[in-house]
Amino acid sequence: MALPRTLLVLTGLAILGGGGYYYWKTRMQPAAEGQAAAPTGPGAGRRGSGGPGGAGGMAVPVTLGAASRKDLVLTLDALGTVQAMNTVTVRSKVSGQLMDILFQEGQEVEKGAVLARIDDRTYAAALAQAVAQKAYNAAQLSNARLDLQRYEGLLRANGVTRQQVDTQRAQVAMYEAQVQQDQAAIDNARAQLDDTVIRAPFAGRVGIRAVDIGNLVASGDTNGIVTLAQFAPIAVNFTLPQQELPRLLAAMQAGPVPVETVPTPSSAPGGPGQAAERGTVLTVGNLVDATTGSIAVKASFPNERRQLWPGAFVTLRLPVQTIRDALVVPLVAIQQGPAGSFVFVAKDDSTIEQRNVTLGATTRSEAAIQTGLQAGERVVTSGAQRLNNGSRIAEVRPGGAAAGGVAAPGEGAQPGAGNPQNPPPASGERPARRRENR
Repeated sequence: MALPRTLLVLTGLAILGGGGYYYWKTRMQPAAEGQAAAPTGPGAGRRGSGGPGGAGGMAVPVTLGAASRKDLVLTLDALGTVQAMNTVTVRSKVSGQLMDILFQEGQEVEKGAVLARIDDRTYAAALAQAVAQKAYNAAQLSNARLDLQRYEGLLRANGVTRQQVDTQRAQVAMYEAQVQQDQAAIDNARAQLDDTVIRAPFAGRVGIRAVDIGNLVASGDTNGIVTLAQFAPIAVNFTLPQQELPRLLAAMQAGPVPVETVPTPSSAPGGPGQAAERGTVLTVGNLVDATTGSIAVKASFPNERRQLWPGAFVTLRLPVQTIRDALVVPLVAIQQGPAGSFVFVAKDDSTIEQRNVTLGATTRSEAAIQTGLQAGERVVTSGAQRLNNGSRIAEVRPGGAAAGGVAAPGEGAQPGAGNPQNPPPASGERPARRRENR
């Protein structure tokens, strides 16, 4: 019985060996031959592109931007608080009953517009009394002047003494002073009567009224009748670090310094956002805050669209320096490595060269190059994470098609379909380290 059992074991082992050989012959050997036929050389096995021709000789789709000469404007950002150019709490200068309110809450009013009226009957009566008193004293003055003329005639005929003439002359002067006093009383009474009509001291927007018709009002009321704020023009107060003061003062000496608000999107989907408002710097404060090391600055905006409201916070951007004829590239083209900043420069043979550069000033979208580039050279702005020095590239045109027959990311076969002419799109850019715009 032992011999048949041994034969069964040997037969099973022979079947398993034959199956393994068949699998290796049909599956593993062709794959090994394909790997042996793959290109080898100094670029084989490198990241992404695999070397000068990319993995399997593919060209890497990229976008390019040109280095150009232009004036580079450097800006500063600051957080500001909107403040009305003029604000007043409208109060009554006289005491009395509030008879009329002649404005709508939230209304835009012009300078001199009538806002409210106070009961003026007592003030009109006081004015009439002052006018009558002046008329009475004016009549007394006229009679005294006639008497003085008579006394002066009698003095020449020795009919009266000089003392009597001097006394009459003093009487005339007294009545003249009384008439002047009466005129002052008239002016005061007329002013109080005019104060019963409350007018806007400047053009602006009225707020919510604090008192209703029929209430008694007086000059000492704390809340007043309503507040009035000037919206056009309007001011924005902000601060800058004291280190930026020399650049700001130099810019102001060269001319008016423009300033604009940074547009903000709407908080509701599809709603209107806040567009940029443009104004000018008015003045710089006269004292640096020792606690924060900052200095106050005030700007003025026309605010014709009434987008800026007193008390609101806005982000401001103002140019403080212009670098003339700078060599500028898109900021996204700047890469960072162990040796510092570098860019990938596109060559005429559709390959790239990794080149170290010296950076100058930067903005949010552009960088000035001091050394390492020439005007007109093109640099890679996207797709750089798959590149090495000498990699072959295909420029993606604005319409999305790639030059040289290579599909742009998202075109042709889907990623992973096995088509070597349609590599998967780049997963994202390697972020460049941005310098603060100073």
